[in-house]
Amino acid sequence: MSKLHSSNEIVSVLKKLKFKLISQRGSHGKFKNESGRTVILPMNKKEIPPGTFRSILRQIGVSDKDFKELIV
Repeated sequence: MSKLHSSNEIVSVLKKLKFKLISQRGSHGKFKNESGRTVILPMNKKEIPPGTFRSILRQIGVSDKDFKELIV
């Protein structure tokens, strides 16, 4: 089983990709970049479920391999 990522790890990658937090409602944050891509992220979670993580990767347009390289 692959490693589950926390919302803090995902936020750090989003910041590297120039996404900015534009709003938050409850426990979900909305991030947007200059080109208009938007991603909704559950905030303050220690483990993001695999299906949710894959959906976030699709929304930001990054592969799993690229994501792992951006964490480091």
